[in-house]
Amino acid sequence: MSGLQQYGSGAVLTLTAVLLAALATVVVGSLGVRFARTTSDFLVASRRVGPRLNAAAISGEYLSAASFLGVAGLIAKYGADALWYPVGFTAGYLFLLMFVSAPLRRSGAYTVPDFAEFRLASERLRQLTMVFVVLIVGLYMVPQFQGAGLTLRIILGFPEWVGVAVVGGIVIANVASGGMRSITFVQAFQYWLKLTALAIPAIAIAVFFLTEQRPLSEPLPPTVSSDTTISVETDVVVRTEVPVALIMDGTATTLQPGEHSIEAGTELLLPEGTPVPIVAGAPISGSDWLQPGSGLGTGSGDGTGIELYEVYSLILATFLGTLGLPHVLVRFYTNKTGSLARWTSLIVIGLLAIFYLFPVILGVLSRVYVPQLLLTGTSDAAVLLLPSAVFTGLTGQILAAMVAAGAVAAFMSTSSGLLVCAAGVLSTDVLRGRVRDFRLSALLAGVTVMGLALAATRLDLSQSVGLVFAVAASTFAPLLLLGIWWRGLTVAGAASGLLAGGTSSLIAVLVTVLGLGPSTGWAAAILTHPAAVTVPLAFLTMITVSRATASTVRPDVARTFTRMHIPERFGMVRDRAIERWGRG
Repeated sequence: MSGLQQYGSGAVLTLTAVLLAALATVVVGSLGVRFARTTSDFLVASRRVGPRLNAAAISGEYLSAASFLGVAGLIAKYGADALWYPVGFTAGYLFLLMFVSAPLRRSGAYTVPDFAEFRLASERLRQLTMVFVVLIVGLYMVPQFQGAGLTLRIILGFPEWVGVAVVGGIVIANVASGGMRSITFVQAFQYWLKLTALAIPAIAIAVFFLTEQRPLSEPLPPTVSSDTTISVETDVVVRTEVPVALIMDGTATTLQPGEHSIEAGTELLLPEGTPVPIVAGAPISGSDWLQPGSGLGTGSGDGTGIELYEVYSLILATFLGTLGLPHVLVRFYTNKTGSLARWTSLIVIGLLAIFYLFPVILGVLSRVYVPQLLLTGTSDAAVLLLPSAVFTGLTGQILAAMVAAGAVAAFMSTSSGLLVCAAGVLSTDVLRGRVRDFRLSALLAGVTVMGLALAATRLDLSQSVGLVFAVAASTFAPLLLLGIWWRGLTVAGAASGLLAGGTSSLIAVLVTVLGLGPSTGWAAAILTHPAAVTVPLAFLTMITVSRATASTVRPDVARTFTRMHIPERFGMVRDRAIERWGRG
């Protein structure tokens, strides 16, 4: 939204902060390059990462653009129901801690496809798993690069391709040069950078808000505190509860209560004190916004249960999606033992819980201080614009620069982990598995995703990532849970479940991203929040087909289970052989 650039003061200070964050990323990443020699170094850091360092790295990797920008934006837009995003993103690690982390590490696998082959001894299943890893990683990386473009456009006025190119180039260089060894240090550093960059502005703005003593549950929609010009970049439907007088493309207009369509390219001027029209599907009044049960955009409040479905589907996607994210799972392979993997999960939960306090605070305060974002639904910009909207002069500039640096760190840390995962799978399952193959895979995957980020439609960051979580929850979550805890899983059952859950969830993602589906009603709710349908489908398919093919259960399944569940001190754990992989 070009009209938002009126808030972008202190461009030199902001640019300096962004460049320092990028430079620090390169410098810290170079520390790991000298230790990266073998394929094992590039894939899993030779399994020598301690739990505290690994936990910080996982947190830095996991806290993506969706967490840094998207969570606050969705809370500003949808209120209480959007709180399930940070809750689910954190609680998913409880499932990892209890059910997956230690057995997965004891399997000795290096990648998710490697685990599938270890558990079910099928090369074809390994290849199918590899396809879904690449798809999930690609879908996850696209919004990271898009977020980078959005950030640099809003805070500095650069074209979006500049942010995509800068962040993408740094990420590709770090991954290709040092692999997992390099990005472990980068991601641990970036967790603390992101926490600091979000915590200080959140605390400062919260203190300012408390001194003003403004209510959050005022009966009318949020109002702009000064004359505000907004350029609408995409077609949008907004809803008003009271007459709203504004200037639309130079003509005085009054929007009567109800829904109104506003075309892309329209310029709106909202005079000081004007109630902001809210994007259709989001709660208008402060009291509704604070009340759970308003849904996440596709319900109509007519008692059909759509809002409740959306919330439960989101819970299922975020809780189980964490289990199936390949770039998260691969970090647990870097622990030396299964018990250390559990300690890593426990520390991660604490680090995430601390971090997510601050996007919630910023999301609540964004509705008060930058309500104009609710008109277009482009709420990802809230965190970037909030400091300058609250504080004038140097204070606002410094806080805005901090947020910008943290946002860039968020894009780079998550993209790095995703690219390592993609490069590892492609180099070992498609190419010959040498170090040079890893580097080539990182380059090709990174450039491809950069192109997709520039071409694809941009959704709210947390909505985009939420859809990816739904795909992960519908594919790898059932594969891992059943593969680790149920001896009856067969190759046919696993493959059928992956195809059923993966295909159905991917169709929902594509329809949503391409804008081909309806915007309201049950069909829209299922397409934008498919997990409540696709996750049960995947589990039921895996179990049903496995029971029908029970005669094909591996005869050595007891030995496989012993290896996953017996503690390391009994000497049963063996890392998977990597005879195909050389030193490059």
